[in-house]
Amino acid sequence: MNDSITARLDPKNWPFSLGMLPQPAYMVGGAVRDGILGRSQDYLDLDFIIPDNAVKVARAIAQHYGAGFVLLDGKRNIARVVFPQGTVDFAQQDGDSLLTDLHRRDFTINAIAYNPYTQELMDPLGGCKDIESGLLRMISPQNLQDDPLRLMRAYRQAAQLNFVIEPHTQLTIRKLSANLCQVASERIRTEIGYLLQSAVGTFWLKTAWEDGLLGQFFIYATPESVDKLIAVDPAVQAIGENWSELGEQLGKPIRDSMKTRWLDIAKLGCLVNPAPEIAERELGEMTYSRVEIRSIITALRLFPQMKQANSMSLREQYCWFREVGVVFSSTIVLALAQDMLNTKSHKHSLELYSPLVKRYLNPDDLVAHPSPLVTGKEVIIALNIPPSPLVGEILQEIAIAQAEGKVNNSQGALALARKLIDK
Repeated sequence: MNDSITARLDPKNWPFSLGMLPQPAYMVGGAVRDGILGRSQDYLDLDFIIPDNAVKVARAIAQHYGAGFVLLDGKRNIARVVFPQGTVDFAQQDGDSLLTDLHRRDFTINAIAYNPYTQELMDPLGGCKDIESGLLRMISPQNLQDDPLRLMRAYRQAAQLNFVIEPHTQLTIRKLSANLCQVASERIRTEIGYLLQSAVGTFWLKTAWEDGLLGQFFIYATPESVDKLIAVDPAVQAIGENWSELGEQLGKPIRDSMKTRWLDIAKLGCLVNPAPEIAERELGEMTYSRVEIRSIITALRLFPQMKQANSMSLREQYCWFREVGVVFSSTIVLALAQDMLNTKSHKHSLELYSPLVKRYLNPDDLVAHPSPLVTGKEVIIALNIPPSPLVGEILQEIAIAQAEGKVNNSQGALALARKLIDK
């Protein structure tokens, strides 16, 4: 075996000692494939086949190193050990031999085994040749049918590895696409999440839809929806070229605890029903989180209004920014993608949206980023009124008057509040 591959698969890089493994034991799956490809990972994700007692081996390693232990599948004897630097899965050999196990996997590039004791690669299905050719080839139609999620994984892995799907494999996936309805929405959503975040994922999302895999997930998607999705990438490029700060925001997660980015929110907005109330139900059935749903619905509801940017009054702009909030970057992507789909050009749209963008990017702009002169509590005390929606309405009128330059201090703000009450 190539010395560079041996170095990348070297047990010295593992979070546990080779001596903890029985003989024989084999590393399989993505780690072997990535080692052959020369792809490095900050967070390790290793998989091992153990002929016997896989769960017992995993438990012993977890106890020895004080690592986390998770029993993934008691019937099939699969367990996971969680280290700070990565996870290691141990699975009982499927069948009476390593060869049988490898023949039951999804694609040839994932059916290569590495013996860390002998430093040998076992490649009975020609996975190394397919890796060299950049080809994703199924092992058998039955293997895809046995686990229909593998149908979606083909597109995800093609995107992540920049491979192409072998034609017969892709034809088989099309024929088996209806089987994807057997898979839980959460698992499909995870695969779609990977595609949303891949540099070439848009192409593979389009391909997956054309091959019949996404129609039962995005039930309202149409050819126009997919064309709009394709328009997102050039829209984002144009945004980044004109407003780099806004382009950077699109690559950030919508929350620190989530992987979903503002760009992903815009892409999902292309694929769901354009009517916000219908899209909300649709996204709920797909088990997206409340913050994801709220962000997508906000962008869908507000992006059409951006066409009236130049005719919006200051009051209208204030109310629009109050509604859009942090979803601004996703909203302008949807607006620009729609314009590019309709006109094949974005120059006029960039000029049209520029005033709103400048306000959003200026932290001192009082229309996009109000700086309250008084609090609700101060209004309640000064006017001697009870807490109610009226207080919020008064604060909004004060903020608009501040943006218009009519008030600039707390005294003026409270004076305006009294006038509003006396009306």
